[in-house]
Amino acid sequence: MKIFGIEQKENNEPHKISWWGWVLLVILILGTFIIYKQQHPSAETIGKAWSQDNMQRTEGMVFGTIYHITYQADGDLQKGIDETLAQVDSSLSPFNKASVITAINNGEDIEVNEMFTDVFTLAKEISKETDGAFDITVAPLVNLWGFGFKNMKQANADAIDSLRQYVGFNSVSLENGHVKKEHPETMLDCSAIAKGYGVDAVGKYLESQGVTNYMVEIGGEVRVRGCNPNGMLWSIGINKPIDDSLAVSGDIQQVLRITDQAMATSGNYRNFYIKDGKKYAHTIDPRTGYPVQHNILSSTVVAKDCATADAYATSFMVLGLDGAKEVLKRHPEIRAFFVCSKDDGTTEEWMSDNMKELIAPKNN
Repeated sequence: MKIFGIEQKENNEPHKISWWGWVLLVILILGTFIIYKQQHPSAETIGKAWSQDNMQRTEGMVFGTIYHITYQADGDLQKGIDETLAQVDSSLSPFNKASVITAINNGEDIEVNEMFTDVFTLAKEISKETDGAFDITVAPLVNLWGFGFKNMKQANADAIDSLRQYVGFNSVSLENGHVKKEHPETMLDCSAIAKGYGVDAVGKYLESQGVTNYMVEIGGEVRVRGCNPNGMLWSIGINKPIDDSLAVSGDIQQVLRITDQAMATSGNYRNFYIKDGKKYAHTIDPRTGYPVQHNILSSTVVAKDCATADAYATSFMVLGLDGAKEVLKRHPEIRAFFVCSKDDGTTEEWMSDNMKELIAPKNN
């Protein structure tokens, strides 16, 4: 008698399995394996859980916002973290009167450092890739609208037109370590890329100390490597774009599960003001001089480094959905997620195909 291809013997002779019995057995094993993998994806468990002895956490204030850093190391690396953040601040903060960028904005002919060179070079590249939607020479216009490092003036058509002649990356260059400006009035504002660069700088410092598992977050811009303390992928939330200038809302739109990547979000739902009953958002289109009016409420980008993610997230807020899609076609290495407003007052999500694989299931 045969049951499932197995020859059943009434005596004590060894059972013999026919060829199709072996096939059935293999199918059963594969099916069990597939079900297990669906319930326990390999990407969910990418390393060993950390011990309490080498789990380090730190937080503080930098660049006018809060930072949180979690990393696996045998010792406290706070001193090196503070020194790294101070170097970024002294290079790129327009609020630091002794910074490199302040000296340039004041017309001083100084030799820039490596950090400034890195950011200037990347910013110019992304400006080209986005047809000028990203432009760190937008500072005069940002100041005019009250979102920069100078006092707000009266923003009107005449004032905007008078300043636009000083805005444009083609009017500045970096030659032999010195910034050359066609117009002395041109000023630089790296706020849309400096925070992401600061995240990268801390991450690279940790890596230089042998740290392979960490999460660095500064004001919502994030860089992760390796696994989280539970030995799994890092879970990073995308906030719902709710008008929240005090940043007290913790509502989450989606959760991403990532490793060895960086994420940045740009939106007009926190940095804005209302004057004479009209809302003015902080994202200024350097090509027009006016705050953007697109239906994208928030733009989240995942890229290889946080400076790149930071700059493209801002660029997409300026470009709008259609313009962002065109850039994404040319850059398949970039992932994007947008929350957009609809005419009926509700919102809808749009994401690039390569972003979908990072979205955590809703029931987890």
